[in-house]
Amino acid sequence: MLKILFFYIVMAVGLVFTAQAAEETRLLRFPATNGNEIVFTYAGDLYKVSVNGGEAIRLTSHVGNE
Repeated sequence: MLKILFFYIVMAVGLVFTAQAAEETRLLRFPATNGNEIVFTYAGDLYKVSVNGGEAIRLTSHVGNE
C-alpha cells in the first residue's frame, strides 16, 4: 500500500514540474536575427539577446501586442 501511495506522489510531483517547465517557454515567438543579436516576442513585448546567449533585454513594455 505504501509503495502505491509513494508512486502516486512521485508521479504528481513530476507532472507539476513538467507543466511548469512547459509553461515558461510557450510564448516565445517569431525570432529574427542579424547575425549578432536575436530579437523575439514574449508575452506581447519585444526582447533582444546576443546570439552567444545571456540575459534578454526588453525593448517594449506597452499594453498591446507588438
